[in-house]
Amino acid sequence: MTQQSSQPFHLPRFYMPYQARLNPHLDEARTHSSAWAREMGMLEGSGVWDQSDLDAHDYGLLCAYTHPDCDGPALSLITDWYVWVFFFDDHFLDMFKRTNDREAGKAHLDRLPLFMPMDLDAEVPEPENPVEAGLIDLWRRTVPAMSADWRRRFAESTEHLLNESMWELSNINEGRISNPVEYIEMRRKVGGAPWSAGLVEYATAEVPASVAESRPLRVLMETFSDAVHLRNDLFSYEREVCDEGELSNGVLVLETFFDCGTQEAAEAVNNVLSSRLHQFEHTALTEVPALALEKGLTPDEVAAVAAYTRGLQDWQSGGHEWHLRSSRYMNKGAVAEPSPLGGPTGLGTSGADVPALLASVGAERLRAYTHVPYQKVGPSRLPDFFMPFELRLNPGLDGARARLVPWAHRMGILAEGVWDEVKLAAADLALCSAGLDPDGSPEALDLSAQWLAWGTYGDDYYPLVFGHRRDLAAAKACTARLSACMPVDGEPAPVPVNAMERGLVDLWARTTATMTPEQRRTMKATVDVMTESWVWEVANQLQNRIPDPVDYLEMRRATFGADLTMGLCRMGHGPAVPPEVYRSGPVRSLENAAVDYAMLINDVFSYQKEIEYEGEIHNAILVVQNFFGVDYPRALGIVHDLMTQRMQQFEHVVAHEFPVLYEDFKLSDEARGILDGYVEDLRNWMAGILNWHREVDRYRPEYLAARAHGFLPDRIPTAPLPTVTPTVREPELADSVVLSAPTAPHRLPFEWIAS
Repeated sequence: MTQQSSQPFHLPRFYMPYQARLNPHLDEARTHSSAWAREMGMLEGSGVWDQSDLDAHDYGLLCAYTHPDCDGPALSLITDWYVWVFFFDDHFLDMFKRTNDREAGKAHLDRLPLFMPMDLDAEVPEPENPVEAGLIDLWRRTVPAMSADWRRRFAESTEHLLNESMWELSNINEGRISNPVEYIEMRRKVGGAPWSAGLVEYATAEVPASVAESRPLRVLMETFSDAVHLRNDLFSYEREVCDEGELSNGVLVLETFFDCGTQEAAEAVNNVLSSRLHQFEHTALTEVPALALEKGLTPDEVAAVAAYTRGLQDWQSGGHEWHLRSSRYMNKGAVAEPSPLGGPTGLGTSGADVPALLASVGAERLRAYTHVPYQKVGPSRLPDFFMPFELRLNPGLDGARARLVPWAHRMGILAEGVWDEVKLAAADLALCSAGLDPDGSPEALDLSAQWLAWGTYGDDYYPLVFGHRRDLAAAKACTARLSACMPVDGEPAPVPVNAMERGLVDLWARTTATMTPEQRRTMKATVDVMTESWVWEVANQLQNRIPDPVDYLEMRRATFGADLTMGLCRMGHGPAVPPEVYRSGPVRSLENAAVDYAMLINDVFSYQKEIEYEGEIHNAILVVQNFFGVDYPRALGIVHDLMTQRMQQFEHVVAHEFPVLYEDFKLSDEARGILDGYVEDLRNWMAGILNWHREVDRYRPEYLAARAHGFLPDRIPTAPLPTVTPTVREPELADSVVLSAPTAPHRLPFEWIAS
């Protein structure tokens, strides 16, 4: 698109496969929302907008484009919501961002959830400003038509949208530009697209509660969100970065990360945007139909999901059209350009750049499916890892090593043809446990090493057994069986038929012995997330599909067992730390930074093992190679830079965000001590994982060359109970080491790091 030279970059050619349509009730929505904004006090006298600002922004046009099929009253209500949210954003900018007044900004945000009661009869405070007045009015007009489940989800996304404004304000105060992974995560919350998805449900059909939290529906919402936000970043760069000094913009983030020019960063942002749209389409066409069958959705429920999906598509195309026309954004000359092939012109066709569309479909999309497996890549190259934390090893390491082998025999892990004692020894999982838990008792160390062995075995088992047999149905059946091996309310577990089931039944019974049913339910959910992510890997393996970069990073945390590890650790903290602290932005940022650093370590060390010897496609370096079209050394450099920045973010959260968190929640000395211990656990965890990768044979080229696996089973392996007699007595596990006990030390017990 031709741009005036005064703009900081030329807008890239966007991939937009959906035609924009305009709601016929546009004028009605414009008139209504203008009167409503004046009634709420958002115009003259507010110090933020006047009538000319509202007219120029034209939120009625935005909503008429993004919700083309709803009736007039619904469109007017939705437009009021967008007037409110943009007014909130500009009001927060003027009142708190420009003045760097964090304390007043937090006080303002803390009041807003009070105006979204689940029970409409609940008493609410008297509104003190147009933001509060608008919110309570909109809430009362909207939620009677929606279920309690929708109310909860929409209130949560609204709170995220509001509260994460403090993250932006803190970065402005510090002059800090976030790293790409942090930015994508936080932009979803502060950017508001998940909130927009809730309004799409209002305009189209409410998603059935039975699938609202499922991976396919979550991915639809997240890919929608990322594409909306990244598109907005491209159009708003001039206003946000050049005029307002804003630091939360994807183009600026990639400029900084890659140390490149603005135009190059803009093209990279557009490539990520296109990839997210491709992921949206892939999920809608493959995962959503399968979900409907698996969950037994009724025809009406299937129709609701389809209408919602179409609504998200309409928002993408309509939002693009609005960005091309709104005075709020950098779009000079963009609409006037004719269609490049002399094709259709006029309403809804400005996104139909046919060459760009064909290039995206024909090259970018198909590139993900063209990887040739088992290419020789040579020994994995190891960069100079940034590790600021000291390694400590548990003195009980040798005993744990000796006791792990007979346990693995008793569970049948060494009798199915997937592992043998040599492979178990090459993994040396007790060494990993000794670094993760340097102060644990021998019993706790055994439990940690056994969980690691079980998880690592499962991580090897799924691609080798189900992937090579191209048997997705068997992978799903296995996963369902494993879930049943974790009873919550005292129900009997099924009789185990293989080593994975036998190991999980054993570990589950011992680990959860003193947990409450609710704690068991939480832990079971985290194990389910991990095993279901292994099915996701098998599905990609069957399609020979290298994942989208964002989807890969987020699913890699699941295959890594991150939620399970964090959940077990928290259960040992007792009630001193409120649950909302663990849900806060700083704690989630700390955990995700640590997990990403650790799992990227694994991808760096396992590159040759996975790419050359296993034909694997789930490796961050390969994902970067495929996405950016670069060679191995360049991709390794990008991954290493990301690792370093994730570690630096970890340190930044500890030094700058945790002290503020402690004050915001007015935590007791006991709670602060527990969280300080949690930070130390994560430091031990990262140092122990790096040391383990450096020391074990599992990734060494000489071991790989000697142990290339030729196991291609024609059936699901099962193992009867072995009759091995342990040579070393395994101590009984005392109740004192169960991680849910209130007196348990706050340490991180284990992780699935051995991909």
